[in-house]
Parts: sequence; C-alpha cells; structure tokens
Amino acid sequence: MTPETVILGYGPVGRATTELLAAKGVAVRVAQRSQPADLAHGAVFQACDVLDPASVAGAVAGAKQIVVAIGFPYIAEVWRTSWPAAMQNLLAAAAATHARMVFVDNLYMYGAQHAALREHMPLTDVGVKPAVRAEITRLWTKASAAGQVRVAALRAPDFYGPGVGLSHLGDLAFGAIAKGKRAMLIAPPDTPHDFAYVPDIARAVASLLDAPDDAFGQAWHMPSAPIRTPRQILELGARALGTTARISSLPQWVLPVVGAVSPVLREMTEMRFLWDRPYHVDARKFTSRFWSDVTPFEIGAAATALSFRDQTSTLAA
Repeated sequence: MTPETVILGYGPVGRATTELLAAKGVAVRVAQRSQPADLAHGAVFQACDVLDPASVAGAVAGAKQIVVAIGFPYIAEVWRTSWPAAMQNLLAAAAATHARMVFVDNLYMYGAQHAALREHMPLTDVGVKPAVRAEITRLWTKASAAGQVRVAALRAPDFYGPGVGLSHLGDLAFGAIAKGKRAMLIAPPDTPHDFAYVPDIARAVASLLDAPDDAFGQAWHMPSAPIRTPRQILELGARALGTTARISSLPQWVLPVVGAVSPVLREMTEMRFLWDRPYHVDARKFTSRFWSDVTPFEIGAAATALSFRDQTSTLAA
C-alpha cells in the first residue's frame, strides 16, 4: 500500500480526488467535520475541524501527503477570519509531520485583469475575498521559501461536472435545463469564460502528488478545455438531453442594487470582475510539465447535463 494521503474537504474536488486515488490503491484518509454519506470505497474517515490546530494535527498525523480541498461559506467576514486561521493550522501540521501539501486554490488573488491569468502576476489587496486569498498565498509561499513546508497550489477557475450543484453551471444552469426549465446565470451568458472539469482537477491533483519535490514551492494553473461562453457550454449539455437551452441572466449592474436585499448577491458584487470581461487562464506552465489532454466540453457538458437528468429522475422515483 502506498503512503497515506489525507484529503481535507469532501466537496466535488475532494470527492473526485478521493475516488481517483482510492481506485489507484492509495491509502486515503478523508478529514472534515462530518462523515460523508458517500465516502469512496477504500477510504477511511476522520473528523477534523480545520479551525482547531489540535484537530488538524491529529487528522494529518502519519500522512506523507495532504490535499487541501476545503471551502468556507461565501461570506466576506467568514473568509476574513477563517481562511488565514485554517492556513496557519494546515502549515503547522504539515511542518510537524513533514508531509507535502497540495492546496486546491482559486484565482481571486490576482484581482481584476484583462490579460490571461499567469502565475507570476502580482497579488491584489482590492476586495475582501481577493485580499484574503492573497493573504493566505503569502502565508504558504513564505513558509515554503523558509523551508518549513513543501506546498504546491493548484489554481483552478470556476469548475463544473457531474453532481456539482454549487457552480455557475450547476443547479441553476444544467440542473434547470435537465428539469425542462430556464437556466439562470448570475453572469453574462455570452462572455468567454474558462471552466475546469472536476475530474480533470482531480487528475491534476494526482499529478502533483506524484511529482518530485521540485514541483512544490510554487503555483500551477489548472488547464481547461478551449475557452467557450456559458451559453455555448450549456447548449452542448442541452443537446445531449435532446432539448434546447433557454437561458436568462442577471445584468451585472443589478448586483449592487439587488445585493442590498439579497445576502448572496451582495457577496457576488465585489467579484464582478470575474464576469464583466473575458476570463482566460494561461495554464501553459502546467501543460508543458504534465499533460494537456483535458476533457472537451462536448464530453464534459454532456456528462454533466445527463448527471442532473439522472439525479432528477432518481428524486422523482
């Protein structure tokens, strides 16, 4: 049996990574607050609160590698306090056990950009959530540069995939189309935007786990299929369902107005820069080192749409 890997967080990426590693025969321990009902076969569970240093230390004890795929509620004030505390706990635990850590990250720390996102872009301090991601980036890069830990960050754009409900292409998009309803986007449907397929993200995590130490101490951008608009991606999924995609979207200028009464949309307001322009991620660094054969949208969108149809059929049975 290969050395044990601890996966913190069992959302879509944590689940896909656990299933992939377990299928390869890796001894996997899943750690989060509550035990998932659909824990992958071959994986074991350990309760863990990432905001409790002792709990994190206990969860990763004996591990050779750690995958951080956690998330917090999409609330600025929660992020402001929880993310730095969690990162400090994770770094301390990784240093104590000498485990390597792959951190599944996003791309908020670059802030508003018009060019394709590159790993060398400066960090921003504009906006609460982008500034928080920049702060935790500085934490792990400083600890890594000091030789205290070995950390690699996999930075992914918005993701989608089978069973991924909390996504711009999730319940309100593919999920609605699968039910014969109109998709609702909180984003312009015709602006090109990179999306990463969750099974591809899990594969990329596994590639970093298998890589030698020289791949650590740095960030890697997750590759995606050639950029499309949300409308084009949803139309591919609708075609697999034998239907057409009816799509509505919320104008970006409405967000600050509606945000005054909607907590969810209020949290989206500072992130409008993700959607008010083409959003492209340059992943040449990763593809030149590892692989570039990501899942085409023709396959990923179809699989995602069909998964929502199957889910709807199961609930109706």
